[in-house]
Amino acid sequence: MNKRRRVTTINFSRSIDEDPSSTTTPLPLTSSSSTTERKVLFEKTTVASDGRLRRERGLVALQTLDDHRPTTQGDVPRVADPIYELYSGVDPGDVVDEGDEIPRDLRPSDNPLAQWTEDLRQIYLEEILRLEGRGDHTYSHCRRCGDGSAEFRCCDCLGGGELLCAACTKDGHQQMPFHRIQQWTGTTFRRITLKQMGLRIQLGHWHSPRGTTCPLPEAAAGDDFVIVDNLGVHHVALDYCGCGQGGLRTVQLLRAQIWGATTTNPRTGATFSVLRRFQLLSCESKCSVLEFYQTLARETDNLHFKKDTVRYNEFMRMTREWRNIRMLKRAGRGHESDGIAKTEPGACALLCPACPHPGKNLPPNWENASPESQFIYALFVAIDANFRLKRKDVSTEERDPGLGNGWAFMCDVNAYMEHVRKHWNFKQDRSHCVAHDAVDKPDREARGTASSGIGAVDCARHNMKRPCAVGDLQLGERYINMDYMFFRSIAGSSLTRFVVSYDIACQWHIHLLERLTHYNDDALSMDGTGKFITFLVPKFHLPAHIEDCNLKFSFNLTRDVGQTDGEAPERGWADANPMARSTKEMGPGFRRDTLDDYFNDVNHKKIIALGYTLRRKVERAVPEMVRTREAWADMDESVGSAVVETWTAMAVEWEADVDAPNPFATIHKDKHIAKVREELAAEAAQREQAGMEDQGAIRGDMHITELIAMGLQLEHQQRILASDVASTGLHPTDGQRRAMTERTSKLRRKIVAWIDIQTKFFPGLAHIREKEDEARRLAATAKRTTIPGVAVPDITLWLPSAIIVEAGGNTVRVEPKVFEHEYRLRVGQASEALHEVRRLLLVRTHLYKLKDAHSRGVRANTRSNDKITALNEQVKRAAATYRVARMALVYLGRELGRKEWEWTLQELREEDVRGLPQAMFHDPERKKRKRKKSGRKEARPLSWIWMARGEKWNPGDDVAMNEAVRIEWAKTRARALRWQEEVTLLEEEMRRTLQYLQWRSDWWKQQIGRRGLADGPQLEGETSYALRQAAIQSTLAEGFTKEWRGLDELIRGGRAGELVDGAGEAPGTAAAAADSDEESEEEDEAILALPARPINPSYTDEILTM
Repeated sequence: MNKRRRVTTINFSRSIDEDPSSTTTPLPLTSSSSTTERKVLFEKTTVASDGRLRRERGLVALQTLDDHRPTTQGDVPRVADPIYELYSGVDPGDVVDEGDEIPRDLRPSDNPLAQWTEDLRQIYLEEILRLEGRGDHTYSHCRRCGDGSAEFRCCDCLGGGELLCAACTKDGHQQMPFHRIQQWTGTTFRRITLKQMGLRIQLGHWHSPRGTTCPLPEAAAGDDFVIVDNLGVHHVALDYCGCGQGGLRTVQLLRAQIWGATTTNPRTGATFSVLRRFQLLSCESKCSVLEFYQTLARETDNLHFKKDTVRYNEFMRMTREWRNIRMLKRAGRGHESDGIAKTEPGACALLCPACPHPGKNLPPNWENASPESQFIYALFVAIDANFRLKRKDVSTEERDPGLGNGWAFMCDVNAYMEHVRKHWNFKQDRSHCVAHDAVDKPDREARGTASSGIGAVDCARHNMKRPCAVGDLQLGERYINMDYMFFRSIAGSSLTRFVVSYDIACQWHIHLLERLTHYNDDALSMDGTGKFITFLVPKFHLPAHIEDCNLKFSFNLTRDVGQTDGEAPERGWADANPMARSTKEMGPGFRRDTLDDYFNDVNHKKIIALGYTLRRKVERAVPEMVRTREAWADMDESVGSAVVETWTAMAVEWEADVDAPNPFATIHKDKHIAKVREELAAEAAQREQAGMEDQGAIRGDMHITELIAMGLQLEHQQRILASDVASTGLHPTDGQRRAMTERTSKLRRKIVAWIDIQTKFFPGLAHIREKEDEARRLAATAKRTTIPGVAVPDITLWLPSAIIVEAGGNTVRVEPKVFEHEYRLRVGQASEALHEVRRLLLVRTHLYKLKDAHSRGVRANTRSNDKITALNEQVKRAAATYRVARMALVYLGRELGRKEWEWTLQELREEDVRGLPQAMFHDPERKKRKRKKSGRKEARPLSWIWMARGEKWNPGDDVAMNEAVRIEWAKTRARALRWQEEVTLLEEEMRRTLQYLQWRSDWWKQQIGRRGLADGPQLEGETSYALRQAAIQSTLAEGFTKEWRGLDELIRGGRAGELVDGAGEAPGTAAAAADSDEESEEEDEAILALPARPINPSYTDEILTM
């Protein structure tokens, strides 16, 4: 690749009419400005590619205003103007690739904050202070009328602080009665309201010519009306129309876009503008009504704003009414002939356009689709509970029933609470999985709360709330609550397939249909004929479940779910949790209304973002589909057609029946040491109860099996300590020295205590340890040195297997059953260590893939290498544990005459400890090219550790022998199928979205004239709104169509195995994955043992006499 050197430019400038050594001081501002011309010497130095310098000089004339000359901070005057520009960070010797864009040198404007701080902060401060006075408006007479005294200015009009007389100010604010006015007192400005200046607001005569007033005006109650606006809380003089032309007082206020706090003689109102502003802020910033109102009160008067909180309750009531009416308006209830009273449950909730809705966005005869394509018409839902959105035990349903009961997302509280009360004493089964609190402890503490949280059902693929699927929880996440929300969310649906995600789905689904029958509620009825429900656990929650659940309830292993992860509610809770700060103090109805409005806002934002969201998903899914499909095909070719047919049949059978043999499960499960200990303990307990236990098997409260198990643990701790001590090297830190000293001392004390107990079981070991001490004493005498101590990691524990080797079994008498106990424990220890080696090697392979796909730059690669190095150390420790256990099995097996363990636990050499070779699962031609390039004669064979039996792996061997390969094949197949399904689902969701938006646009057009109104302003307003909503839906559809332009070609190319227009070139895509074959050599490399590092043993605890 061609390389070239960057060209570096350095600019130098200095004013030649000033002494360079003189300091620059700020000039005072005056009312008159003078212009000064300065000549500046400008020098440009260029470093050419050949290393030579080229200089250009010239004089540049600059004209500046003396009174606006850039100044430095007032407290730290600048000594001189900068000579050189900011350093660009590019050295002259930097080498860049041909075609790379060379970054320009930095300019002062690249750091605007620093530029403002250095040059303009003083000016800003001076100008702000200047505005406290009259500025240039020092005239005494009003410039508009020429008669009045110029004393008043408006803080909100764009007039530059122009001073007017009282009459002109009042006349200019007839249509702007909420602006803030200031009056000049001769020395300062003071606040004054338009009401104090005599301005009166006349309602009911907006249609009359300007200046016309009502002949019979009626002042508001007490002639003191408070209007809350974006600019503050204003006391105004308001007159209603009393001549009859304006209509009802409430109507007069509404037509002036003022919302009255009450319907009878209101004394408080709020502008539509401020109500709209609060609704948006409450959804975006989660501010409460009190916080918003106090902000407006402080905007009006920051000294006495506490006095204005008397209108807070009125403003809170108006916000509730505003939200309710806006919800009904957007749902089209104002166009219905039966009005608000006939609003159906869930009718005001915004629906997800990408989800299937029969009669709205599904094709004709979708029910008769082929079984292979039925999954694209499935509804994906996710269930979860949130215990942050709790509500304190304040108010009651009678005092605060709410304005929209069951019209949107919250369940109908009357029907819901009747269901809860009726089945309150229902006892749910305990968990057969891990101890889920939601199952075993559903009645969690909820003192002082009327609601301990909320449960919800979401659209699992698009993160939108479902109608009538949110409800309060009383005492935790009980089945009776979650059942109601789930069945209510799908009630009446004609869909036939449902995929349900729930973090305790493994337990919750067991008796679900029986509970539905027990409830006997028409609102929860579901026709089970032809319905197929798949229950799964979200991907993030699944690892916490037992192994059986990880196989049966996994999104990754289940057919027809694509790349759905089931974690949709969790993403929504993160944004909703701040709402709890205000909703926990609300009454029940107010809280439901607020949450309904918030969830509608969330769904709205999700809907308008569907174009971008689905496009990004397609752009990621298609390259992954190509990559995983190629990996699947390569693996099929490497394994062999006969084996593939067997494994495919096994996978297809399991996908149809989860009780069939699972291709992802291990058929032969080795017993790990914990299982062996449990079996030994149970057998010992049975012998003791039967009175058949040997006399020498128990000493005090210790059984011989416990002693051996403890010895294995101490042996393992010795190896770990030795490894950690070696890693500190010759120069440990004080912290490392302290930690190692404490660890060695603790382990020494444990070993000494264990040896005391061991001697009671095997008294002959005391003689062996005495011989050890005597041998060390004689060796020291011969060398004329002090008797050396024994480092804690080197203390011989003399387990039965060691007694066989060193003592020959002559000095110490050991019963055959004791050898049998250690034999079983050693088999479990070796199996567990081998399993750990395999697990860590798979993790290492995953880290290598992440490194190749995503690590760019020195910093990212260094972090990745550090993680891999630490993982290699763990692999070495696990391999060392296996080797020690196997060596003990060699002697124990010889003593007991047992050889069956040799079938699975072979000798583990350094070259055997290597990952599952990814190269053997790729295209053979690509492997040949790779071997030719690297100079290898042939591909490295598969290590025996990846086979269930210790035989050489060959294509066509039986399933049990190639178990690790089968599981890897099944995972590769599942990944490929999931990405294929994801592309198909995304394609269908884009089609459904466009069809739903078109249906919604047509629906709004059909609302025109449904009430049968005569021509007039009311019909015109309703028609205008319906057409505007129809246009919004059409605009969204058009925008999405443009956003998705070219995706159909991308999908076709992906299904054909090709990517168009460079799609997928980013890290982690198909192209990058193909290139990563050349970087995956180290995945298959063995972890070589390095020479031991010298250590400083001064802090190592030792034992002098055993």
